[in-house]
Amino acid sequence: MESIPEKISKNEQKRRAKQQEKQQRLSQQPPRPVAQNSQSTREPEILPHQHHENRLKLFQNIRSTPGHKLYPSDFESNLTNLAAFKTQWESLETGEENTSIEVSVRGRIIFIRSAGERLRFYIIQNGEEQIQIVSQAKEGADMESYLQQHEHLGRGDIIGIVGHPGRTAPRGRPVGELSIFASQIILLAPSLWMIPKDTGFTDAEQRHRNRALDLIVNRKTRDMFRTRHQMNLYITNFLSDRGYIGVETPILSQVAGGAAAKPFTTFHNDLKRNLFLRIATELPLKQLVVGGLDRVFEIGRVFRNEDIDLTHNHEFSSCEFYQADANYNDMMALTEEMISGLVKKVTGSYVTEFTTQAGEVHEVNWATPWKRIEMIPALEEATGVRFPDSDQLHTEDTREFLIKLLEKHGVTCSPPQTNARLLDKLVGEFIESVCINPTFIMHHPKMMSPLSKSHPLYLGLTERAEAFVCKREICNLFTELNDPYEQRERFLEQANQRDQGDDEAQLIDEDFCRALEYGLPPTGGCGFGLDRILMFLTNHYSIKEVLAYPMMRDEGGEAKFKQEQSQMAQLEGEIADLSIKQEATSG
Repeated sequence: MESIPEKISKNEQKRRAKQQEKQQRLSQQPPRPVAQNSQSTREPEILPHQHHENRLKLFQNIRSTPGHKLYPSDFESNLTNLAAFKTQWESLETGEENTSIEVSVRGRIIFIRSAGERLRFYIIQNGEEQIQIVSQAKEGADMESYLQQHEHLGRGDIIGIVGHPGRTAPRGRPVGELSIFASQIILLAPSLWMIPKDTGFTDAEQRHRNRALDLIVNRKTRDMFRTRHQMNLYITNFLSDRGYIGVETPILSQVAGGAAAKPFTTFHNDLKRNLFLRIATELPLKQLVVGGLDRVFEIGRVFRNEDIDLTHNHEFSSCEFYQADANYNDMMALTEEMISGLVKKVTGSYVTEFTTQAGEVHEVNWATPWKRIEMIPALEEATGVRFPDSDQLHTEDTREFLIKLLEKHGVTCSPPQTNARLLDKLVGEFIESVCINPTFIMHHPKMMSPLSKSHPLYLGLTERAEAFVCKREICNLFTELNDPYEQRERFLEQANQRDQGDDEAQLIDEDFCRALEYGLPPTGGCGFGLDRILMFLTNHYSIKEVLAYPMMRDEGGEAKFKQEQSQMAQLEGEIADLSIKQEATSG
């Protein structure tokens, strides 16, 4: 039978070529003299794919042996806290062992050393703690059984150890190392792949594609996920302590609303209709407030069919919360209190550092109160021109004014050049770009804010604010629009923007408008992306670093995509031909 050739990525080809060059250089060097009293052994240097092939064959052979004991399920560990174990037995003297205590522990091998045939040392990791395992064959011991326990163990393997606490008595050192002296070592799960050592596993592209290995090797990655848990717990407790209740709303809906974003579409087979993955949780949460749940929040995943870049992923975690009898000022006060408290809780300070991709280091002060900037006056000051009256910002004359202003300052805006998109470009250029410390940009025009309430004093503007840190948006909040008549008018304006080519404009949601007709009390709401906050808490400029499994582009790029599409079309054609033949045969 003809073997199937191995598919090798370009990155893997480069790694193999470098490793082969290294081996050739080493083979041309004279062998190093080995000290006669050396008691340590080193693993032979081989290519990662060769290591995998060797281990795969080894354990396939073992699995084919009747009665094999690979991947056992009956190992019970009574030691799950190595830090506490070390504290308990720290007082052991050098050379002292306590054989009256039996411990069993699971861990991953990160280092192996042997001193002859009868003595082996392992360093295992359990959680974030490491401990030495000493396994020695005593005089008269069954050497065959002893060697069988150790002959197949390698770095990365997960093993179970049964033994007792003790401290070694090394030659040349006054104090031995606290260890577990093993009476039995059981292979629980072998690692078929080579675990990086020495230089570690630092290539960002490979770490994102192989998160399991990244977690094994890099504590910083593991700590990041612990910080995420700490963040979610803090936010949940913060809101719960203030009377909010956590809820869950549908991920699939007939209308994708609550944000300016392009949704993912799917098809429901039984209902025979298209559905959207939610782009926000806002509209269903506000309907719960209509129903009498005065304070609600949801932490969940939302999905947006948008470009992948340093701050955007197709799915991300958001937190939205809504409170009856509140407005945008209340939401600003609550939001800055929550986020500044979160920063202090996680980092121990209100001041953090954030490093950009270009290497710029910003010192960020999260202490309250945060700065507040009014959008239109700030733009007038930055550009040196007077803007049209706020109730005329949606007109065609204003659109021409904004286009000329962008051209004057050399700022480009890709089509569609709607008033909202043009104004947003100016805000990004002149206001967001100077927001390093947390800053609220307030009073957006109605055309940019279809769900926020009109400002009672400034015609054409709304009671809305967005917070920015280091030039990046972290949250969006406003007094909720609760007039069903005006809400429909706002949705129609969004439909007009969609007709102009803006596929991120919101759709009309009649169910939401109907809910408003029952009466939504004066309500304030806020939403923010948890991943963006986590990027600041852990000082990462790329969102991929704070996601467990970020979306990655195919290594083969566009050519690979077209090839896969062609193969899929061919396969579908073959299936269709087969179905026709089967129908003809059955007929």
